[in-house]
Amino acid sequence: MFTGIVESLGRIEAIETVGGDRRLTVLADGSYLDGLQHGDSVAVSGVCLTAVTLLPRGFTADVSVETLNATTAGRWQAGTPVNLERALTPAKPLGGHLMSGHVDGVGRLVELRQEARSRRLVFEPPRGIARYIARKGSVAIDGVSLTVNEVEPLHRGGRFGVNIIPQTWTHTTLGGLAEGAQVNLEVDLIARYLERLLSARDGRGADQEGEEAPA
Repeated sequence: MFTGIVESLGRIEAIETVGGDRRLTVLADGSYLDGLQHGDSVAVSGVCLTAVTLLPRGFTADVSVETLNATTAGRWQAGTPVNLERALTPAKPLGGHLMSGHVDGVGRLVELRQEARSRRLVFEPPRGIARYIARKGSVAIDGVSLTVNEVEPLHRGGRFGVNIIPQTWTHTTLGGLAEGAQVNLEVDLIARYLERLLSARDGRGADQEGEEAPA
């Protein structure tokens, strides 16, 4: 589990194709990854990866074809900056919201504008997950925990806006986004489990990909 509070910026150092999928080398500046153990989980721009080989300033991780197709990891290149967060522990403050590191879909930045000292970013989510995004709810964008400020109705596409404060803009990869950029989205866990429970109770099966909730 993770909180969506980015703790360090890293970068993809190298990408190797192994047996049809990929092995990434991820580096971090400073001592952020000190104490990382073989098999530990690290959220890399919202994607939960397992440390396979430990390096002096980083680690390698295997990325399956499924993850490459379902996240932006398939577009990463050597030099790509990434947000890093190590797994939640009992001693770690829960400053954001609970996240699994399992990306629900890839969204697109459709609008970016200045608002006082902050930025307002508007994203277009995939149709299958738009119904899980609610005003004043939580969403993770490239592993960054954010509060949703506004949401369009589903019949208009469900675009949603978030406000990025200067600290987040300068200390995460969000500050490098431009309109048209693709991002990893993870919706609130509670919304997903609640729908699953309700669909099991009434037999609607509303958890199927792409199905819209009843109006």
